[in-house]
Amino acid sequence: MEKAEIRTLIRAAFEGQGFAYAPYSRFHVGAALRAKDGRVFKGCNIENAGYTATNCAERTALFKAVSEGVREFDAIAIVGSKAGEKNTLVTGPCGVCRQALYEFGGPGLTVIMAKSEEDYIVTTLGKLLPYGFGPANLE
Repeated sequence: MEKAEIRTLIRAAFEGQGFAYAPYSRFHVGAALRAKDGRVFKGCNIENAGYTATNCAERTALFKAVSEGVREFDAIAIVGSKAGEKNTLVTGPCGVCRQALYEFGGPGLTVIMAKSEEDYIVTTLGKLLPYGFGPANLE
């Protein structure tokens, strides 16, 4: 991916982060998932007093896209920080999100974990979830 594309996706993730509902942890996460056709789906984390009903930003973006018929993705950007603060660490996808993303992006999905548009790590889902379980395992 080119730097301009990465920055655009990170910017969209920050936009998604602005909608986070995180009254308990105060940790706001945003994600921007890019479909292979170029469309970008933004997501935020949505907490719940019954913690198991909480949903991560990455899955929010993924489920929005899938619910609109999109099934192929090539990149996702993720940002996170305490409310009103700048994060000093990158925010990576949790294990559940890695598995959900693997279903539709596979090991080659580009994952951008960013502190800012200038400070980020680019890797692949395969490196974050080696030996992932996907549709091919059930053939």
